[in-house]
Formats: sequence, C-alpha cells, structure tokens
Amino acid sequence: MKEIDKMYRNELYSFADEEIQKRQLDCLRRTEIFNQTPPYKESEHRQALEALIPGIPASSNIMPPFHCDHGDMITIGENTFINYGATMLDCGGITIGSRCKIGPNCQLYTPNHPIDYIERRKPIETGKRITIGNDCWLGGGVIVCPGVTIGDCCIIAAGSVVTRDIPPHSLAAGNPAVVKREI
Repeated sequence: MKEIDKMYRNELYSFADEEIQKRQLDCLRRTEIFNQTPPYKESEHRQALEALIPGIPASSNIMPPFHCDHGDMITIGENTFINYGATMLDCGGITIGSRCKIGPNCQLYTPNHPIDYIERRKPIETGKRITIGNDCWLGGGVIVCPGVTIGDCCIIAAGSVVTRDIPPHSLAAGNPAVVKREI
C-alpha cells in the first residue's frame, strides 16, 4: 500500500514519502497565493481560496493568513467564517460544520506522532480526524488536538486547549478544556 493511501486511511505513514512531500509543496504554493491575495480583490481571493480548499461553499470564507498541509483534507459547511491566522494541519482530515465561527489564531492539529521516542525519530505519523459540528464558535487562540470531536452548538472559550471530545450544546474552557455548563 502506498504511503498516501495509509494517510487517507488514518494509518501510520511516512510523511517523508515523495508523493506526500510533493502534495505538501503544492499546498504551500496554493497557500502562498491565497495569503498574498487581499480579500478586497474579491474574485481573485475567492479563486485562490477555492484552489486551496476545494468544495468550500460560496457562503463560507477564510481570512488570510491561513496555513494548512494539504487543503483537500478540509471540509467546511455553509456560512462558516474562519478568522485571521488559522492553522490547520489536516493530514487526518478536518470537518467543520455549517454556521461556525472560528476565531483568530485557532489551531487544529490532526497529526499524531508515536509515543515511543525511538519510533518518534522516524518520519512517521498518523492522522486523527477533527470534527467540529454545526453552529459552533471557537474563540480566539483555541487549539484542537488530534482526534477530537466537538458537538453541534458548542462554544469553546478563547485560549482553550481541547484534548477530548466535547458533547453537543456545551460551553467548554481551559487547558485542558472542560465542559463548564450546558447551553
């Protein structure tokens, strides 16, 4: 099985693989174009965004600067807004629902490296999908760790680090983020 297929299946793969490296380099080029295209140049900005995140709905937007590894591993629902400075390491896949607000400088990390330090010396990792439900709001500077699911209608307080799943209709805060109350 090819390394890219292992990546798609969220299995241990080599990120030093030539095909994966080529994909990431292509994504870096598309990211650079997007980040250098000002949002006030609406048609060029939109074209660059759609080249970076294929299938992004016309009603959703991302403000530059934005950084990701692949781009095509990110799925975004309708009417979602991602503010300045987002970083999405998307080798494991990232799904963001409809009508979400992602605050400035949020970070979504899907790569997961081996626990054993000898294994961690190798250029290997797994990707663990991040899923954010519909109608969620992530405050500025939120970090979402690999494999986390945030349920529908959640609020994650600014600066929180989400290390575990958050049930729907929850307000979570802290490092690590814990549910403070139901909303």
